[in-house]
Amino acid sequence: MIKKILFPLLFLVLAYFVLSYESAKEIIAGIAIFLVGMHFMEDGFKLFSGGFLERVLEKFTNSMPKGILNGFLITSILQSSSLTSVILISFLGASLIALESAVYVLLGSSLGSSTTAWIIALFGLKIKISHYAMPIIAFGIFFSFSKKQKQKGFGNILLGLGFIFLGISYMVVGFEELKQSVDLSIYSNDSFLTMVLFFILGAIMTFIVQSSSASIAITLVALASGQILYLNAIALVIGGKIGSTTTTILGSLNSNSNGKRLAFAQFILNLIATIFGILFLVPIVNFIEFLSLKFAITSDAIKLTIFITIFNLSAVLIVIPFLSKLVERLKKMFIPKIKSWSKLEFLDNEALESSKSIVVGLKKENIVLYNKLIKAIKHQLLINDEDIYWNKKHKDKKSPQNSKIDKIYKEKIKNLHDEILDFISFANKNINEDDLKLFDSQKILTKDMYKILKKIRNFYKNINIGVESKNPNISREYIFIKEIFIICIKELENISQNLTIDDIDKIYKTKTLQHKLNSLDNLSTKRVDEFFAQKKLDAIETTKIIKDVSFAILLCQNLINITTTIFIEDSLLLDEDEEDEN
Repeated sequence: MIKKILFPLLFLVLAYFVLSYESAKEIIAGIAIFLVGMHFMEDGFKLFSGGFLERVLEKFTNSMPKGILNGFLITSILQSSSLTSVILISFLGASLIALESAVYVLLGSSLGSSTTAWIIALFGLKIKISHYAMPIIAFGIFFSFSKKQKQKGFGNILLGLGFIFLGISYMVVGFEELKQSVDLSIYSNDSFLTMVLFFILGAIMTFIVQSSSASIAITLVALASGQILYLNAIALVIGGKIGSTTTTILGSLNSNSNGKRLAFAQFILNLIATIFGILFLVPIVNFIEFLSLKFAITSDAIKLTIFITIFNLSAVLIVIPFLSKLVERLKKMFIPKIKSWSKLEFLDNEALESSKSIVVGLKKENIVLYNKLIKAIKHQLLINDEDIYWNKKHKDKKSPQNSKIDKIYKEKIKNLHDEILDFISFANKNINEDDLKLFDSQKILTKDMYKILKKIRNFYKNINIGVESKNPNISREYIFIKEIFIICIKELENISQNLTIDDIDKIYKTKTLQHKLNSLDNLSTKRVDEFFAQKKLDAIETTKIIKDVSFAILLCQNLINITTTIFIEDSLLLDEDEEDEN
């Protein structure tokens, strides 16, 4: 509703200025070009980063100092706090970063937004940057036509930088020309009413242009050209904080719960900055005047930039002591009322609101299911960590280890499997096209793990009967089948639990295991054929043993495939498949 009223009103105001003042065209064009530059820079960094920013946010935000520092550096480089917020929201949705860490980065991002003002004040207003804008844009266009993602991203960054320089140049020229035809400074004074009007104007301007950086650029250029007074520029900046808060709130309405929480945290931060700026306006201005006298600062643009820095820094310092309580409060807000899944550790109601979080959480749940599956198989086959557990003196009794299998199967594996599939049925509609293939593969994996345990439960009856056979040759072969499972499970546990081996080593170990299983299959077949030739086994017994050994090898191969799918990167597996085909 607000946008429906403001945008037509803005259009009428722009039309009036464009028709009445020739110089207004350059100012408006400069603002538009500046915003285009911001858009290109955001897109460029998304392409150029190649996951670098994501890795930084994931690994180096686990403490307050690291989070604030990285938020400051990233926003200073990107020159866009909105892009930082977008990355944070996506990481929150995927459970790759904690809410506390996201708030730390948000605080740093608030500080990093001050660098825009410093760049404009130190370079944009003193150097004729339009001379540099055109070559930068030319090189940017050249790289942007590249088919390689990083080169295209680098080209977009150059285009963005060039357009930002060009936009500032247009605004500077436009305000200088406007001053010759109409002097807006006559309407500027330090009265209370005028300050309130500029405060409201700053809020509206920031909301309309949808960029606090653009709002700061307009304010600095207008101040440098003498169209507004220093105190009026401060009022515009303070009002701009409220304007950016309104933008954040409206932008989060269609976001997930974590996005709303982060937006609310930013709202609190901006509101504190605004209140602080209003209450302590006079002391801050007096402090800046003291610094100006001490360091011979005469430029009002530099003074305003110092104010913006103090303005943002003070809000961060005020929030830090109450940060833990703020985060706890945020966690209790915006909780969707959807079905809960009590058995799941990494998938919950909030995960439904992000495609990436669903896929990441599903993979983690499958790892939990896999560990329970291996444990259940060991119980079923009476395998301990050293050797086969088998009590020959009590053949008619289940061992204490084996008696747990029904409980493990029913309460651990089956319930977890059913809840994962239940969650998947809810989540299916929220998966985007890019994640669909991985989502489907994880869903198949969940079903495969459940199927293989059912097969082993049924197959165990054959092994148990064979081991207890009065024919020692048959008994030895079925003990050999259990030894095959021991070899397989021990190697798979090494692959899944040993953190010191990389994916290449894991691939090598799985291939070695597959060759070993084939050798064991051939060895058993050869031995059973000799028993048959020596008439120690009849045809039915021989066929049954060969069939059961082959089935055991097949089950082990299935376990290997499940293990590789979970613990080895898909790209490496594809490369291996291509090499095998060649």
